[in-house]
Amino acid sequence: MPDLLLELFSEEIPARMQAKAADDLRRMVTDKLVAEGLVYEGAKAFATPRRLALTVHGIPARQPDLKEERRGPRVGGPEPAIQGFLKATGLASISEAKIQHDKKGDFYIALIEKPGRAAIDVIAEMLPVIIRTFPWPKSMRWGARSAKSGSLVWVRPLHAITATFGLETEEPDVVPFEVDGIRAGQTTYGHRFMAPGAISVRRFEDYEAKLKAAKVILDPQARKDIILEDAKELAFAQGLELVEDQVLLDEVSGLVEWPVVMMGSFEKEFLAIPDEVIRATIRNNQKCFVVKDPKTGKLTNKFVLTANIEAPDDGKTIVAGNERVIRPRLSDAKFFYETDLKTKLEDRLPKFEQIVFHEKLGTQAERIKRIERLAAEIAPLVGADVEKTKRAARLAKADLLTEVVGEFPELQGLMGKYYALAQGEDASVAAASEEHWKPQGPTDRVPTDPVSVAVALADKLDTLVGFWAINEKPTGSKDPYALRRAALGVIRLILEGQHRQALASLFKSSYLLHLLRIQKGDVLVFLPAEGKEGHASITSHFAEDHNFRKEFDFSKPALVCISKDKNETERQTEDSVTFTLKGLDPYYEIIDELPPYDRLRSDLLAFFADRLKVQLREQGARHDLVDAVFSLGGQDDLLLVVRRVEALGKFLDSDDGKNLLAGTKRASNILAIEEKKDKRTFDGAPDAALYKLGEEKALAAAIDQVKREASAAVAKEDFAAAMSAMAKLRPAVDAFFDKVKVNDDDPKVRENRLKLLNEIRAATRAVADFSKIEG
Repeated sequence: MPDLLLELFSEEIPARMQAKAADDLRRMVTDKLVAEGLVYEGAKAFATPRRLALTVHGIPARQPDLKEERRGPRVGGPEPAIQGFLKATGLASISEAKIQHDKKGDFYIALIEKPGRAAIDVIAEMLPVIIRTFPWPKSMRWGARSAKSGSLVWVRPLHAITATFGLETEEPDVVPFEVDGIRAGQTTYGHRFMAPGAISVRRFEDYEAKLKAAKVILDPQARKDIILEDAKELAFAQGLELVEDQVLLDEVSGLVEWPVVMMGSFEKEFLAIPDEVIRATIRNNQKCFVVKDPKTGKLTNKFVLTANIEAPDDGKTIVAGNERVIRPRLSDAKFFYETDLKTKLEDRLPKFEQIVFHEKLGTQAERIKRIERLAAEIAPLVGADVEKTKRAARLAKADLLTEVVGEFPELQGLMGKYYALAQGEDASVAAASEEHWKPQGPTDRVPTDPVSVAVALADKLDTLVGFWAINEKPTGSKDPYALRRAALGVIRLILEGQHRQALASLFKSSYLLHLLRIQKGDVLVFLPAEGKEGHASITSHFAEDHNFRKEFDFSKPALVCISKDKNETERQTEDSVTFTLKGLDPYYEIIDELPPYDRLRSDLLAFFADRLKVQLREQGARHDLVDAVFSLGGQDDLLLVVRRVEALGKFLDSDDGKNLLAGTKRASNILAIEEKKDKRTFDGAPDAALYKLGEEKALAAAIDQVKREASAAVAKEDFAAAMSAMAKLRPAVDAFFDKVKVNDDDPKVRENRLKLLNEIRAATRAVADFSKIEG
């Protein structure tokens, strides 16, 4: 079968766009081929800085002939319907149509035969459309054609198109098409400097070989392999070790067509800068790799660069040029670092008062205060020192205002650790500056230092609760504030650290802090007490000497401002209240814009349940078991949820578990049908006097026993024992359904048996909601 070779030759394509562009080209061409009935055998796309290339092999020479029967109007139907049918099918007259007999009457049928076209004609028709509609993230017009209506829009000026199609054993044909005055042909070009002349190519093998001879490595992976292996060998020859960087390798391979690896150096005085700053400077500004001493693990004053040319002087000029550029860059970095060390982290904090975190959530300074208070509450729960935790939370964001982080944002946190250590902070306090950002992804490590854990949890929970409070939740694929990542971070911190945390309690603490509006004077918060309509607790969070708690009649969250200027307390509202706190007269305002805490808690727990399902599914667990456990309500201890899910999974893998699940679902289905029929539920205890059969009595006894044993085991957090207790229910359930007719003729007996089925459902809820379990 024939093969297709396509190359789009242009000015330099940005490295970050190349991989996706190659994949888009392959996808768009192959999807269109299949849609046209041309099913191919294989396809592969490539990218270099100046070209996108595609080879598709095993394409049929022609489209298959198409035969289709199309049903038309009823025989004797309206004339407009018949004329429309003739026009749509291409028939000259209705006599050319067949008549199909049907129970509902006779219908016209048109037999449409469409001969397949030559594949090269189909390809010539589809490629211009693909090229013109190519989904570049950014594109441009250029030259004299830029003013023309409908001129080509492309990532960079397009210079040539190579497109051939034919059998491997024959001379291929050029696919006949043009785009914006550029006619497809067989001509491409080699390396811009070392082999810029035109090259005539026929098919892919010929094309790839001739490009290599013209100093162009077509395959991006081959270029990566050359760069990596040559860089390693160059470092090894000097007793050093390359610091590998996959992201940089991907980028550098997209900057060169003929990679030539060289090594340069810089002054040793710059090694006084932290290694990460040196690496960021050289990596970001010159796209070079750094080298370390394998004995010490520290960076050396060497770097590895990748040129795109074999220079006549063995690259001495290229190396010298890179050294000249890197030297002032490192000098700037050294200046930034030394300047940062002159100002203590704590002295930077007042600047956060002028930086808005979010217009509805206040400034960065207010956010830091919230994190500090929440972290102090979390600290005892994770075994952290409270004072160290408060100090760590206060300083954790300070390095965002430093010169180095301003230049290299990816070093946030890490520089805070360095600066904290330099100013004599405790090691745990310093570590939290870096680690409170973690984990930032599924492969990122989870901090283990208790102080870091407390600050990391407080930081993420403050973000989640805050954005939930202002109704800025993730929707679909949109998550501008990375709230899914924050929730997964909380989950990993809790599970991998084996921490027992009642999430709802932490949500409430964070919610209270978000109610604060620290503007004039100080602030207290009214929050409606749970289960007490019209009652509220007032909690002071603003100062150690104002610890205060009292109940008042409020049904909504309210803001209480304790003004230092008593004249300001003269403002009254319709619902005003008067009380005195240490000589200060407060006033309050009802807060209407924040959602009730109960709704926020419910929504946020459901969000965590979804994230936990994602986490457990990646580990091979069943997502429906998470639903079954969370559906019980009040399940906010993630560690216990996971343990319960694990025990439930093992139980359902056993015969007892499978059969009990089937029996429970059967009971639920019968109840659902009968409840719908009777328009009522069958709650309440069954009447033992109405039991007619021994199987009813046995089931009732088994349910009572299982309830006691399973509930006791769950109270002890022994979920394996709870599942063992549940297994005792299985024989009684099986016997009941085998011997007992639920819908007895006696209405009272029927109702009693339905109540007994409801007791099965209630008994299993001691461990999980079995109705949520699939299968």
